[in-house]
Amino acid sequence: MKPRDAADNGPENTPQGSRWSDLDRPPLNTTALRRGLVRADGLWSRLDVVQRTGSTNSDLVARAAAGEADEGAVLVAEGQTAGRGRLNRQWTAPPRSGLFFSVLLRPREVPVARWGWLPLLTGVAVATGLSRAAGVDTALKWPNDLLVTVGGEERKAGGILAERAGDDGVVVGVGINVSLRQDELPVPQAGSLALAGAVSTDRDPLLRAMLRSLEDWYVRWRAAGGDPAASGLQETYAAGCATLGRLVRAELPGDRSVVGEAVAVDGDGRLVIATEAGVQEPVGAGDIVHLRPA
Repeated sequence: MKPRDAADNGPENTPQGSRWSDLDRPPLNTTALRRGLVRADGLWSRLDVVQRTGSTNSDLVARAAAGEADEGAVLVAEGQTAGRGRLNRQWTAPPRSGLFFSVLLRPREVPVARWGWLPLLTGVAVATGLSRAAGVDTALKWPNDLLVTVGGEERKAGGILAERAGDDGVVVGVGINVSLRQDELPVPQAGSLALAGAVSTDRDPLLRAMLRSLEDWYVRWRAAGGDPAASGLQETYAAGCATLGRLVRAELPGDRSVVGEAVAVDGDGRLVIATEAGVQEPVGAGDIVHLRPA
């Protein structure tokens, strides 16, 4: 493990870039995070914090390809310059205003056909961890968004992106807006834990809570051979999914769309939409627009 130094999250060369330039947003404590999360008998094998990078997902995929990362590697960035969501959408936020991290998982005991549950599993874990540590009610928008309520309005405060890393690995990236103020939001529809009334925006305990929750769910899911029903994942995801029971429009590849009520998440993690024609259509990929309030 690298010691906490300039390569991790030490001060920059200029006052404007100093890690102490915003005292309301202190840097993560790498040493304490490692002490609390990296254990010989646990999932997390290594944790690194970098001051700035393009994308933690891209970096960790590259490390895995080079043989420089084992399962359980965690890479956290204080700031990202090329953070990505689904469909290569850009994710931007001021330094230290959020939590931007990626983890490397190698679920060899699980059939590849069930790996599509990993972003949904991560969503459940992140929502559970944040509810405990931040005291914020969170909901999941299928397939990979974390929603909070700000002034009675549903807003996106986080997202998840899963990418293959070789033949036997998956890198899952998480981005959470923690302390963003209204005037810092990238779009008016975005939100943050602070705007949702979080009891704490201290990023160290928030990150620990999310990673511990992710470890718990991943171990349970892997022990069940990736079976979403036997592991309890399918039921828990459905209980926390704000998309179910709503009128939605699924914007699909090929400029096709499906409108109907979201009625279930099936065993493959697909969203099942009941259309006016009486057809139940499973959707495995696409953008979902909530047309009717919960």
